[in-house]
Amino acid sequence: MAQKFRKIGVLTSGGDAPGMSAAVRAVTRAANARGVQVMGIIGGYRGMIHDEMIELTNREVSNKIMLSGTFLYSDRCLEFKEEEGMQKAIATLKKHDIDGVIAIGGDGTFRGATDLSVRGIPTIGVPGTIDNDITASDNTIGFDTAMTTVIENVDRLRDTCESHARLNVVEVMGRGAGDITLNTAIASGAVAAVIPEAPFDEEACINKVIRLRREGKRGFLIIVSEAFPTLGEELAKKITAITKDLAEKEGNDRLWVESKFCRLAHTVRGGSPTLSDRLLATKMGVRAVDELLAGNSDLIVVERAGEITTCGIRWSQVLDRMYKGTLKPGMTDEYTAEQLAEMEAFIAEKKETFRKTYAMLNELAD
Repeated sequence: MAQKFRKIGVLTSGGDAPGMSAAVRAVTRAANARGVQVMGIIGGYRGMIHDEMIELTNREVSNKIMLSGTFLYSDRCLEFKEEEGMQKAIATLKKHDIDGVIAIGGDGTFRGATDLSVRGIPTIGVPGTIDNDITASDNTIGFDTAMTTVIENVDRLRDTCESHARLNVVEVMGRGAGDITLNTAIASGAVAAVIPEAPFDEEACINKVIRLRREGKRGFLIIVSEAFPTLGEELAKKITAITKDLAEKEGNDRLWVESKFCRLAHTVRGGSPTLSDRLLATKMGVRAVDELLAGNSDLIVVERAGEITTCGIRWSQVLDRMYKGTLKPGMTDEYTAEQLAEMEAFIAEKKETFRKTYAMLNELAD
Protein backbone atom coordinates (compact mmCIF):
# COMPACT_ATOMS: atom_id res chain seq x y z
CA MET A 1 0.00 0.00 0.00
CA ALA A 2 1.37 3.44 -0.99
CA GLN A 3 2.61 5.65 1.80
CA LYS A 4 0.29 8.47 2.85
CA PHE A 5 1.97 11.78 2.03
CA ARG A 6 1.09 14.85 4.09
CA LYS A 7 4.02 17.11 3.26
CA ILE A 8 6.73 17.07 0.60
CA GLY A 9 9.81 19.16 -0.06
CA VAL A 10 10.99 20.58 -3.38
CA LEU A 11 14.44 21.91 -4.23
CA THR A 12 16.48 23.16 -7.17
CA SER A 13 20.15 22.30 -7.29
CA GLY A 14 23.22 22.60 -9.52
CA GLY A 15 23.36 25.09 -12.38
CA ASP A 16 20.23 27.21 -12.68
CA ALA A 17 18.03 26.74 -15.74
CA PRO A 18 15.10 28.77 -17.09
CA GLY A 19 11.94 26.86 -16.23
CA MET A 20 13.04 25.65 -12.81
CA SER A 21 10.66 28.13 -11.18
CA ALA A 22 7.86 26.92 -13.44
CA ALA A 23 8.57 23.35 -12.31
CA VAL A 24 8.44 24.37 -8.63
CA ARG A 25 5.11 26.09 -9.32
CA ALA A 26 3.75 22.95 -10.95
CA VAL A 27 4.91 20.74 -8.08
CA THR A 28 3.33 23.09 -5.55
CA ARG A 29 -0.04 23.39 -7.23
CA ALA A 30 -0.30 19.71 -8.14
CA ALA A 31 0.53 18.67 -4.57
CA ASN A 32 -1.80 21.26 -3.00
CA ALA A 33 -4.61 20.07 -5.29
CA ARG A 34 -4.13 16.61 -3.81
CA GLY A 35 -4.18 17.88 -0.24
CA VAL A 36 -0.41 17.72 0.27
CA GLN A 37 1.57 20.58 1.82
CA VAL A 38 4.77 21.73 0.09
CA MET A 39 7.95 23.11 1.61
CA GLY A 40 10.40 24.93 -0.63
CA ILE A 41 14.01 24.14 0.30
CA ILE A 42 16.18 27.23 -0.21
CA GLY A 43 19.54 26.76 -1.93
CA GLY A 44 19.30 23.06 -2.74
CA TYR A 45 20.87 20.45 -0.48
CA ARG A 46 22.67 23.14 1.49
CA GLY A 47 19.29 24.51 2.57
CA MET A 48 18.22 21.01 3.52
CA ILE A 49 21.25 20.66 5.80
CA HIS A 50 20.91 24.11 7.37
CA ASP A 51 17.12 24.11 7.71
CA GLU A 52 16.33 26.91 5.28
CA MET A 53 12.77 26.39 4.11
CA ILE A 54 9.57 28.21 3.28
CA GLU A 55 6.05 26.91 2.90
CA LEU A 56 4.82 27.10 -0.68
CA THR A 57 1.14 27.73 -1.28
CA ASN A 58 -0.72 28.38 -4.50
CA ARG A 59 -0.49 32.11 -3.83
CA GLU A 60 3.21 31.87 -2.99
CA VAL A 61 3.95 30.49 -6.47
CA SER A 62 1.72 32.94 -8.35
CA ASN A 63 3.56 34.79 -11.14
CA LYS A 64 6.54 32.45 -10.90
CA ILE A 65 5.99 30.58 -14.16
CA MET A 66 7.81 33.20 -16.27
CA LEU A 67 10.76 33.78 -13.91
CA SER A 68 14.31 33.10 -15.04
CA GLY A 69 16.69 31.12 -12.87
CA THR A 70 15.13 29.68 -9.72
CA PHE A 71 13.36 31.60 -6.98
CA LEU A 72 14.34 28.82 -4.55
CA TYR A 73 17.97 29.57 -5.45
CA SER A 74 20.65 26.97 -6.06
CA ASP A 75 23.97 25.88 -4.69
CA ARG A 76 26.54 23.11 -5.01
CA CYS A 77 26.89 21.48 -1.61
CA LEU A 78 30.02 19.46 -0.91
CA GLU A 79 28.85 18.83 2.65
CA PHE A 80 25.93 16.76 1.36
CA LYS A 81 28.36 14.31 -0.28
CA GLU A 82 29.50 13.18 3.18
CA GLU A 83 27.45 10.89 5.40
CA GLU A 84 27.38 13.45 8.21
CA GLY A 85 25.91 16.05 5.87
CA MET A 86 23.30 13.63 4.59
CA GLN A 87 22.22 12.74 8.10
CA LYS A 88 21.87 16.44 8.98
CA ALA A 89 19.68 16.87 5.90
CA ILE A 90 17.52 13.88 6.82
CA ALA A 91 17.16 15.19 10.37
CA THR A 92 15.89 18.50 8.96
CA LEU A 93 13.34 16.70 6.79
CA LYS A 94 12.11 14.66 9.75
CA LYS A 95 11.93 17.79 11.91
CA HIS A 96 9.48 19.29 9.41
CA ASP A 97 7.58 16.00 8.89
CA ILE A 98 8.52 15.97 5.20
CA ASP A 99 7.55 12.60 3.72
CA GLY A 100 9.32 12.89 0.36
CA VAL A 101 11.37 15.18 -1.87
CA ILE A 102 11.26 16.32 -5.49
CA ALA A 103 14.74 17.38 -6.66
CA ILE A 104 15.05 19.53 -9.79
CA GLY A 105 18.47 19.69 -11.43
CA GLY A 106 21.07 17.67 -13.29
CA ASP A 107 23.16 14.58 -12.73
CA GLY A 108 24.70 15.80 -9.47
CA THR A 109 21.25 16.61 -8.13
CA PHE A 110 20.08 13.11 -8.98
CA ARG A 111 23.02 11.53 -7.15
CA GLY A 112 21.83 13.42 -4.08
CA ALA A 113 18.29 12.20 -4.68
CA THR A 114 19.49 8.60 -4.76
CA ASP A 115 21.40 9.15 -1.51
CA LEU A 116 18.14 10.25 0.13
CA SER A 117 16.17 7.38 -1.39
CA VAL A 118 18.49 4.65 -0.11
CA ARG A 119 18.30 6.24 3.35
CA GLY A 120 14.53 6.02 3.46
CA ILE A 121 13.40 9.37 2.03
CA PRO A 122 11.29 8.82 -1.11
CA THR A 123 12.67 11.08 -3.84
CA ILE A 124 11.86 11.87 -7.48
CA GLY A 125 14.20 13.79 -9.80
CA VAL A 126 13.22 16.29 -12.49
CA PRO A 127 15.85 17.18 -15.15
CA GLY A 128 16.55 20.91 -15.08
CA THR A 129 19.75 21.77 -16.98
CA ILE A 130 20.39 23.88 -20.06
CA ASP A 131 23.01 21.40 -21.30
CA ASN A 132 20.45 18.73 -22.23
CA ASP A 133 23.01 16.20 -21.01
CA ILE A 134 20.65 13.76 -19.28
CA THR A 135 20.92 10.92 -21.78
CA ALA A 136 17.67 9.27 -20.72
CA SER A 137 15.62 12.36 -21.64
CA ASP A 138 15.22 13.86 -25.10
CA ASN A 139 14.86 17.31 -23.58
CA THR A 140 15.65 18.92 -20.24
CA ILE A 141 14.13 22.01 -18.65
CA GLY A 142 16.03 25.11 -19.78
CA PHE A 143 17.50 23.67 -22.97
CA ASP A 144 15.06 25.33 -25.35
CA THR A 145 15.41 28.72 -23.64
CA ALA A 146 19.21 28.49 -23.74
CA MET A 147 19.14 27.81 -27.47
CA THR A 148 16.72 30.68 -28.03
CA THR A 149 19.01 33.02 -26.10
CA VAL A 150 22.00 31.95 -28.19
CA ILE A 151 20.09 32.52 -31.42
CA GLU A 152 18.94 35.97 -30.34
CA ASN A 153 22.54 37.00 -29.61
CA VAL A 154 24.07 35.31 -32.63
CA ASP A 155 21.55 36.93 -34.96
CA ARG A 156 22.77 40.31 -33.71
CA LEU A 157 26.37 39.30 -34.35
CA ARG A 158 25.46 38.17 -37.85
CA ASP A 159 24.17 41.65 -38.65
CA THR A 160 27.54 43.24 -37.99
CA CYS A 161 29.44 40.35 -39.60
CA GLU A 162 27.51 40.89 -42.81
CA SER A 163 27.90 44.67 -42.67
CA HIS A 164 31.68 44.50 -42.30
CA ALA A 165 32.36 41.20 -44.13
CA ARG A 166 33.71 39.63 -40.95
CA LEU A 167 33.62 36.29 -39.18
CA ASN A 168 32.54 35.76 -35.58
CA VAL A 169 33.51 32.71 -33.55
CA VAL A 170 30.95 32.35 -30.75
CA GLU A 171 31.51 30.16 -27.69
CA VAL A 172 28.35 28.88 -26.02
CA MET A 173 27.66 26.90 -22.86
CA GLY A 174 27.04 23.19 -22.77
CA ARG A 175 29.92 21.79 -20.75
CA GLY A 176 30.58 18.26 -22.05
CA ALA A 177 27.53 18.18 -24.31
CA GLY A 178 27.34 19.74 -27.76
CA ASP A 179 23.55 19.91 -28.07
CA ILE A 180 23.28 23.69 -27.69
CA THR A 181 26.24 24.25 -30.01
CA LEU A 182 25.06 21.93 -32.79
CA ASN A 183 21.43 23.00 -32.81
CA THR A 184 22.17 26.73 -32.70
CA ALA A 185 24.80 26.36 -35.40
CA ILE A 186 22.17 24.90 -37.71
CA ALA A 187 19.54 27.46 -36.71
CA SER A 188 21.89 30.42 -37.16
CA GLY A 189 23.33 29.33 -40.49
CA ALA A 190 26.85 28.90 -39.10
CA VAL A 191 29.54 27.47 -41.37
CA ALA A 192 30.83 25.13 -38.65
CA ALA A 193 30.24 23.82 -35.15
CA VAL A 194 32.91 22.57 -32.76
CA ILE A 195 31.46 19.96 -30.41
CA PRO A 196 32.93 17.28 -28.12
CA GLU A 197 30.96 14.54 -29.88
CA ALA A 198 32.76 14.90 -33.22
CA PRO A 199 36.36 15.54 -34.33
CA PHE A 200 37.11 19.05 -35.54
CA ASP A 201 39.27 19.53 -38.64
CA GLU A 202 40.62 23.05 -38.17
CA GLU A 203 42.44 23.16 -41.50
CA ALA A 204 39.34 22.05 -43.40
CA CYS A 205 37.28 24.67 -41.59
CA ILE A 206 39.68 27.49 -42.49
CA ASN A 207 39.90 26.30 -46.11
CA LYS A 208 36.11 26.29 -46.25
CA VAL A 209 35.97 29.90 -45.06
CA ILE A 210 38.52 30.87 -47.73
CA ARG A 211 36.57 29.03 -50.44
CA LEU A 212 33.31 30.68 -49.44
CA ARG A 213 34.95 34.11 -49.38
CA ARG A 214 36.25 33.53 -52.92
CA GLU A 215 32.67 32.68 -53.88
CA GLY A 216 31.48 36.00 -52.50
CA LYS A 217 30.24 35.18 -49.01
CA ARG A 218 30.55 38.18 -46.68
CA GLY A 219 29.58 37.25 -43.11
CA PHE A 220 30.51 34.03 -41.29
CA LEU A 221 29.60 32.40 -37.99
CA ILE A 222 31.30 29.50 -36.22
CA ILE A 223 29.76 28.15 -32.99
CA VAL A 224 32.09 26.51 -30.48
CA SER A 225 31.26 24.51 -27.35
CA GLU A 226 32.68 25.69 -24.03
CA ALA A 227 34.18 22.20 -23.80
CA PHE A 228 37.08 23.79 -25.71
CA PRO A 229 37.86 26.87 -23.57
CA THR A 230 40.74 28.26 -25.66
CA LEU A 231 39.88 26.99 -29.13
CA GLY A 232 37.40 29.69 -30.13
CA GLU A 233 39.64 32.66 -29.49
CA GLU A 234 42.66 30.96 -31.06
CA LEU A 235 40.63 29.97 -34.13
CA ALA A 236 39.49 33.55 -34.69
CA LYS A 237 43.09 34.76 -34.54
CA LYS A 238 44.26 32.06 -36.95
CA ILE A 239 41.57 32.80 -39.51
CA THR A 240 42.40 36.51 -39.35
CA ALA A 241 46.14 35.88 -39.77
CA ILE A 242 45.91 33.22 -42.48
CA THR A 243 43.43 35.11 -44.65
CA LYS A 244 45.34 38.38 -44.22
CA ASP A 245 48.52 36.71 -45.46
CA LEU A 246 46.57 35.20 -48.38
CA ALA A 247 45.07 38.58 -49.27
CA GLU A 248 48.50 40.20 -49.31
CA LYS A 249 50.00 37.34 -51.32
CA GLU A 250 47.31 37.52 -54.01
CA GLY A 251 46.89 41.28 -53.88
CA ASN A 252 43.18 40.91 -53.15
CA ASP A 253 42.14 42.50 -49.85
CA ARG A 254 38.65 41.01 -50.19
CA LEU A 255 40.12 37.64 -49.18
CA TRP A 256 40.96 38.96 -45.72
CA VAL A 257 38.38 37.65 -43.25
CA GLU A 258 38.73 39.75 -40.12
CA SER A 259 37.55 37.50 -37.30
CA LYS A 260 36.25 38.29 -33.84
CA PHE A 261 35.61 36.11 -30.80
CA CYS A 262 32.58 36.30 -28.52
CA ARG A 263 31.95 34.25 -25.37
CA LEU A 264 28.27 34.35 -24.44
CA ALA A 265 29.04 32.68 -21.10
CA HIS A 266 26.28 32.77 -18.47
CA THR A 267 23.94 34.94 -20.53
CA VAL A 268 22.94 31.58 -22.03
CA ARG A 269 21.52 30.51 -18.67
CA GLY A 270 19.42 33.61 -18.12
CA GLY A 271 16.13 34.90 -19.43
CA SER A 272 12.45 34.12 -19.09
CA PRO A 273 11.67 30.50 -20.09
CA THR A 274 10.21 29.88 -23.52
CA LEU A 275 6.77 28.39 -24.10
CA SER A 276 8.35 24.95 -24.63
CA ASP A 277 10.26 25.09 -21.36
CA ARG A 278 7.23 26.30 -19.40
CA LEU A 279 5.17 23.42 -20.75
CA LEU A 280 7.91 20.84 -20.18
CA ALA A 281 8.54 22.08 -16.65
CA THR A 282 4.83 21.98 -15.84
CA LYS A 283 4.28 18.48 -17.23
CA MET A 284 7.38 17.12 -15.49
CA GLY A 285 6.52 18.78 -12.19
CA VAL A 286 3.01 17.30 -12.16
CA ARG A 287 4.32 13.85 -13.12
CA ALA A 288 6.88 14.01 -10.31
CA VAL A 289 4.12 14.66 -7.77
CA ASP A 290 2.02 11.82 -9.20
CA GLU A 291 4.94 9.38 -8.94
CA LEU A 292 5.84 10.40 -5.40
CA LEU A 293 2.27 10.19 -4.12
CA ALA A 294 1.89 6.80 -5.80
CA GLY A 295 4.65 5.53 -3.53
CA ASN A 296 7.44 5.50 -6.11
CA SER A 297 11.00 6.63 -5.41
CA ASP A 298 14.50 6.83 -6.87
CA LEU A 299 13.09 7.77 -10.28
CA ILE A 300 13.59 10.69 -12.63
CA VAL A 301 10.93 12.12 -14.90
CA VAL A 302 12.01 12.18 -18.56
CA GLU A 303 10.66 13.08 -21.97
CA ARG A 304 10.90 10.48 -24.70
CA ALA A 305 9.42 10.86 -28.17
CA GLY A 306 7.21 13.67 -26.87
CA GLU A 307 5.83 11.64 -23.96
CA ILE A 308 6.49 12.23 -20.25
CA THR A 309 7.60 9.04 -18.52
CA THR A 310 10.08 7.86 -15.89
CA CYS A 311 13.17 5.74 -15.40
CA GLY A 312 15.35 4.72 -12.47
CA ILE A 313 17.93 7.28 -11.35
CA ARG A 314 20.67 4.63 -11.18
CA TRP A 315 19.68 3.38 -14.65
CA SER A 316 19.86 6.91 -16.05
CA GLN A 317 23.30 7.48 -14.51
CA VAL A 318 24.72 4.28 -15.96
CA LEU A 319 23.17 5.15 -19.32
CA ASP A 320 24.82 8.59 -19.10
CA ARG A 321 28.23 7.09 -18.46
CA MET A 322 27.82 4.55 -21.24
CA TYR A 323 26.90 7.33 -23.66
CA LYS A 324 29.80 9.55 -22.56
CA GLY A 325 32.35 6.73 -22.30
CA THR A 326 32.99 7.26 -18.58
CA LEU A 327 31.83 3.94 -17.13
CA LYS A 328 33.76 2.69 -14.12
CA PRO A 329 34.37 -0.97 -13.25
CA GLY A 330 31.39 -2.58 -11.56
CA MET A 331 28.82 0.03 -12.54
CA THR A 332 26.93 -2.39 -14.79
CA ASP A 333 27.18 -5.48 -12.59
CA GLU A 334 23.59 -5.20 -11.33
CA TYR A 335 22.10 -5.34 -14.83
CA THR A 336 21.25 -8.38 -16.92
CA ALA A 337 22.57 -8.95 -20.43
CA GLU A 338 19.15 -8.04 -21.79
CA GLN A 339 19.08 -4.76 -19.86
CA LEU A 340 22.56 -3.83 -21.02
CA ALA A 341 21.58 -4.63 -24.61
CA GLU A 342 18.58 -2.33 -24.21
CA MET A 343 20.86 0.45 -22.95
CA GLU A 344 23.30 -0.05 -25.81
CA ALA A 345 20.47 0.07 -28.36
CA PHE A 346 19.13 3.27 -26.77
CA ILE A 347 22.59 4.87 -26.96
CA ALA A 348 23.20 3.71 -30.52
CA GLU A 349 19.93 5.30 -31.64
CA LYS A 350 20.73 8.56 -29.85
CA LYS A 351 24.24 8.72 -31.31
CA GLU A 352 22.93 8.03 -34.79
CA THR A 353 20.41 10.85 -34.49
CA PHE A 354 23.19 13.17 -33.35
CA ARG A 355 25.44 12.00 -36.22
CA LYS A 356 22.73 12.72 -38.78
CA THR A 357 22.14 16.19 -37.32
CA TYR A 358 25.87 16.96 -37.48
CA ALA A 359 26.00 15.71 -41.07
CA MET A 360 23.06 17.96 -41.94
CA LEU A 361 24.93 20.97 -40.55
CA ASN A 362 27.95 20.23 -42.73
CA GLU A 363 25.75 19.73 -45.78
CA LEU A 364 23.86 22.99 -45.34
CA ALA A 365 26.69 25.20 -44.00
CA ASP A 366 28.00 26.50 -47.29
